[in-house]
Amino acid sequence: MKTIYLLRHGEIQTCHPRRFVGRRELPLTPSGRQQMADLAELLARRSIDKLISSPLGRCRESATILAEQLAVEYEVHHQLTEINLGAWEGMTVAEVEERYPGQHAARGRDIVTFRPDGGESFQDLLDRSWPVFDELCATAGEGLAVIAHAGVNRVLLCRILGIPLANLFRIDQAYGCVNIIRQESNGLTVHCLNRRPDSGR
Repeated sequence: MKTIYLLRHGEIQTCHPRRFVGRRELPLTPSGRQQMADLAELLARRSIDKLISSPLGRCRESATILAEQLAVEYEVHHQLTEINLGAWEGMTVAEVEERYPGQHAARGRDIVTFRPDGGESFQDLLDRSWPVFDELCATAGEGLAVIAHAGVNRVLLCRILGIPLANLFRIDQAYGCVNIIRQESNGLTVHCLNRRPDSGR
């Protein structure tokens, strides 16, 4: 039986008021690096023979920490990069509402297919990320670890769980968390959601 460990990268520096991150390059904080070291310690007790990362720096930095502990090189798959928020990236909600009147409310009404100017919808994200994730699961050995993002993880988990994509924000994805998925006779099954090594769960 194959086990897939779907991870979110460690903590990145955020600001107040919150800004849309998307594909902006932000490094891990010291806490984020520690979160990944804790995950590495947890996964070192498992059999991991393949490690995959999004191309964004926060995931590659996370992958580097894991790879050293697990003694396995990581591969980058560009289809697993975070959702492209286009013109909204780096902006606050207030700035979006000022520069693009009505768009933020429109996204709230149609979270699945709304695209910011120059960006992607969550349906686009699923259509992009699912084929490569499905292929990785099919071809992996006993243990596969994938380091991605909150958006990517949520749309993949919605697909596996059969949850409407409109409910993706009902799935919490903390920094440095792991979701444990197994490939069984009836397909992919989620065995653990949003586990953090420091949570005791």
